[in-house]
Amino acid sequence: MNLALFDFDGTITHSDTFSLFLKFSLNKKTQILGGIRLAPYIAGYKLGWVTDKTIRTKLCQVGYVGYDADSLKYMGQEFAKSVLPTCVRQNALERILWHKQQGDQIVVVSASLGVYLESWCQSLDLDVICNQLEIRDGILTGDFINGDCGYLEKVNRIKNKYDLTQYSTIYAYGDTPNDYAMLELAHKKYYRWEEMN
Repeated sequence: MNLALFDFDGTITHSDTFSLFLKFSLNKKTQILGGIRLAPYIAGYKLGWVTDKTIRTKLCQVGYVGYDADSLKYMGQEFAKSVLPTCVRQNALERILWHKQQGDQIVVVSASLGVYLESWCQSLDLDVICNQLEIRDGILTGDFINGDCGYLEKVNRIKNKYDLTQYSTIYAYGDTPNDYAMLELAHKKYYRWEEMN
């Protein structure tokens, strides 16, 4: 059996679903106040001084602290049904279906949120490794369980969940330097849909 590892945002999709979901799930007041509180981080991120890991963590800490977990789960399912299909690249979907026809194990490995990504992956019967928001007594804390699932953490979580020696060929698909470590696991690497040597 082969293994196919797919990044999500920018690889399977043509847009950043993380920021889209923030807009979809947070009311205008939270968005405005959060934007003011995080303005230095957002500016720093745009200038390349703040990492994507830091900005994701801060956005969730400000946006989702105190949010009802069941409400966000519902929002995630709605987002997966109504918004994500408009974001998915046709060639990515075709490639996923090709891997399915080969009988390959397919895993979406992403720093996006499980609250919507799990629902989308379930609809296609794909495995998923991603950021999970922490819940205490039915309320979100704004923190991630086990930290942010980006860059080297993608590799750690893949190795923790799968025995890579069991697969004859490993494919990996990514679109940013954040995916380089994951691509290094693969026999066949695709960066922005171009095969790498």
